[in-house]
Amino acid sequence: MIEEAQLPLSHRSVLLNDVVKWLNPSKGGQFLDCTFGGGGHSEALLQANEKNFVYAIDCDPSAKQRAQNFSLDHGNFRFYQINFSEVGCLRLPPLDGILMDLGVSSFQLDDGDRGFSFRHHTPLDMRMDNSRGITAADFLYKASERELATAIRDYGEEEYWKKIISTILGNRKNPDMKYADSFAKIVSGCIPNKRGQKIHPATKTFQGIRIFINDEIGSLEAALPILFDKLAMDGRLAVISFHSLEDRIVKKFFHKMAGKAIDRFDDKPQQDRISYANILTKKPITAEETEIDNNPRSRSAKLRILEKTRNILD
Repeated sequence: MIEEAQLPLSHRSVLLNDVVKWLNPSKGGQFLDCTFGGGGHSEALLQANEKNFVYAIDCDPSAKQRAQNFSLDHGNFRFYQINFSEVGCLRLPPLDGILMDLGVSSFQLDDGDRGFSFRHHTPLDMRMDNSRGITAADFLYKASERELATAIRDYGEEEYWKKIISTILGNRKNPDMKYADSFAKIVSGCIPNKRGQKIHPATKTFQGIRIFINDEIGSLEAALPILFDKLAMDGRLAVISFHSLEDRIVKKFFHKMAGKAIDRFDDKPQQDRISYANILTKKPITAEETEIDNNPRSRSAKLRILEKTRNILD
């Protein structure tokens, strides 16, 4: 078992022991951590076997400094500051295991200056790579009604999306929308109070806007086939998602690679399907109550595992 007792609760790696169990790094090999974050998963992969080599990527500039410090203690480690959709540009050996830990990291949430959390009166940024792209504040002031609907209705899956979009459009001269906490209050005012509600009323709106401005769905869809191609035979791809939309994309890709129908509308004859992999998790792995108590971020985590059995070009 991997112990993270010394780490702050918010920085503990989600489903760490399950990742180690299913990627089985104790047998030795080459691994890729697609979201380095604070290095918890990379650390576990390296500790499992002294001969292991871990490549890690992260588009967040702040992760680069953490990776540089991490590499001082780990010779079998290399870091690249790129989005995982750009991993095709890297020359990597056939990989025995790949991990994708999707969504925003606890480091980004805890850094008030990044604008991911509605707890802080800070500029509403939300960019994973804050050196490029449009900020969430700029998006709110400039996005079309259709783009707002894609973000809040489709990506955020927010029930009251129409009212929220109307309020955003009506507040475009309001400077309060530039700040995380004040924008959260604006959103909260659009949503009826529900007794026993466990999440902040602005959670889904923040989530949808973050997914939109970082093109998280497009990056995930682009990355999955590239990563699968980089697996060695019998190599395993592990994906942790925190959002139902992300999980559906992963599930469909896994089913496609396993030669299964991707959804109820897929009527392609079975004899015309080709299986390139085995799905090792019939149902996604979720956190046990003990982990949820110690790390609330794990509550919505779902882990799926795919094992490669055939190269696509064979």
